[in-house]
Amino acid sequence: MTRAGPRRLLPPVPMLDPAAPSRHLLVRAARGEAVERPPVWAMRQAGRWDPEFNKVRAGLSFYEFSEDVDKSARASLCPKRFGVDAIILFYDITTLPLAMGLPFELKKDVGPTPDRAIRTTADLARLNPDPAPESYGHIRALLKRVKDELRGELPVIVFAGAPFTVATYCIGTGKDMASTRRFAAEQPAVWAGLLDILTHATSGFLNTLIADGADVYQLFDSWAGMLTDDEYDTWAQPQHTAILRAAPDVPRILFVKECPYLDRMATTGAEVVSLGTCHDLATARAKYPHLVFQGNVSEDVMRKGTPEQVTAAVRACLKAGGGRNHIVNLNHGVGKETPVANFEAYVRAVKEGA
Repeated sequence: MTRAGPRRLLPPVPMLDPAAPSRHLLVRAARGEAVERPPVWAMRQAGRWDPEFNKVRAGLSFYEFSEDVDKSARASLCPKRFGVDAIILFYDITTLPLAMGLPFELKKDVGPTPDRAIRTTADLARLNPDPAPESYGHIRALLKRVKDELRGELPVIVFAGAPFTVATYCIGTGKDMASTRRFAAEQPAVWAGLLDILTHATSGFLNTLIADGADVYQLFDSWAGMLTDDEYDTWAQPQHTAILRAAPDVPRILFVKECPYLDRMATTGAEVVSLGTCHDLATARAKYPHLVFQGNVSEDVMRKGTPEQVTAAVRACLKAGGGRNHIVNLNHGVGKETPVANFEAYVRAVKEGA
């Protein structure tokens, strides 16, 4: 693979073995097995909305906190007390480009900001497409610590950012789509090379964590839902498919925030597709009966509603989900203003059923 050359198609690899048993409700649901009830977890379930999380963080900067294995393990485990059916590790999607040689700072009200944005072929050449697992050793240690603490009680979810979203942070544009499009038009070779390098590195990162014992992974593409059809087919869909094919040994969840391209998401190879509120869950299940869907309770209701409104939203979601091939989650992450009582109502409503 050349760092700024044409995209390389990854060869087919064996898919997930459906016969391998699991005790975990979420893993069984992700495989499409019959389950006693839909499992429940939430993106950003370990976050600033939770007073216990804030006690653990205790004023540390994001990267200081993330790299402290003891504290990030305690933070990851905070949601366990609410009765969630999985633990997702606490770190950031910029962990990987940082390991590849691009330092980041998390700026308040701005988000992850690169120390020196990728702008030229020389910048691109400084990125290591095959970072040694030791370069993200704190994530591997976090996975081991959380699994040791859980002792098999719950599955552990790891994650990675998809190349498009991570690339926008690497070039310093983030969710500013106009600036991203302008960069891609002005520096097409750098942009294409960056997507290629991130696709390759992300596959290696996920496979390392799978080998270390991750039970499930989620691929996040937060900003790809804002792309045009042609952009999505060039900057998102091929990368999703390549990564999911290259890292197939656990259930795979694909999340694209409020993505209008469900038809594309359904063909990537992900066992689980995470839906936003722009899609009707019951309609999606009828159209794609072979897929498991995740979602799609409104984060807005969780953040602004009452516990009773949250319960009603969950019950509607459960009804649309039909009791199988469904993992209950939000349309995106838990907002920092979310009342604890609402999160409690969310989990409780799933467990009580419709």
